[in-house]
Amino acid sequence: MPLVRVIAALLLLAGLVACSSHAPGTLLHQADSGRLTIGIRFDQPGLAEHTLDGRFTGFDVDVAEYVAGALGVPPSGITWRETTSSTRETDLTSGTVDLVVATYSITDARKEVISFAGPYFETGQDLLVRRSDNTITGPETLNGRRLCSVAGSTPAQEVKARFAQAVELVEYPRYPDCVTALLAGQVDAITTDGVILAGYVTQNPELLKVVGKPFSTERYGIGLRKNDPDGQRALNDAIQRMISSGSWLDSLRTNLGPSGYPLPVPPAVTER
Repeated sequence: MPLVRVIAALLLLAGLVACSSHAPGTLLHQADSGRLTIGIRFDQPGLAEHTLDGRFTGFDVDVAEYVAGALGVPPSGITWRETTSSTRETDLTSGTVDLVVATYSITDARKEVISFAGPYFETGQDLLVRRSDNTITGPETLNGRRLCSVAGSTPAQEVKARFAQAVELVEYPRYPDCVTALLAGQVDAITTDGVILAGYVTQNPELLKVVGKPFSTERYGIGLRKNDPDGQRALNDAIQRMISSGSWLDSLRTNLGPSGYPLPVPPAVTER
């Protein structure tokens, strides 16, 4: 056999071995194809937003692109899919997405169903109010006021149970609906994670502000299917490299810096 054919055959064999080096159904096996489907939110400015001109922007998008690149998948190989608070676990377990990077708080209950890498960010529950309103300074000042959150979420119930039993709770399907109601004076405050609220401040910095001090702790992780320790380790390594390279802080400054939100120190990557 001519030498050229021998070399070609060896290269083909090496490629086949490389493609089969990860177990089918694992994250790294899927990444070997050069493509990943990643679940993100489409409606969280500063974090993950599908803009009117068709772009995907925000800190979560940057994190997703960075870790995908570390796995050998370029931005052109990513298929973005919208995921919501109520569908994140089923999107992963059904195989609809390979990863979820969507302000996804790490909890023991969720870890019964899926696995996490990270955390890649830490935040806490806070309040968004009109910039002209100086009467609301924390959750304990909400008695007699109207507090908005999304339907089926727990943050507003937490405020009512722990801080302000006389608060009036208002629900909308999405947080942008709450923001519209806040700007129109139909509600007095919105509650969810502070970093999510900061994203809406970037859209309306002259009209909105985040107030008070966070009154919970939320650790955001990257969701992946269970029983994939190699995939989890690869994601943890990628998160750590993003932090140590400075890309993590650069993304936060770009996407959330204009809101005035105090940027936290990088979290310790502890999920195993």
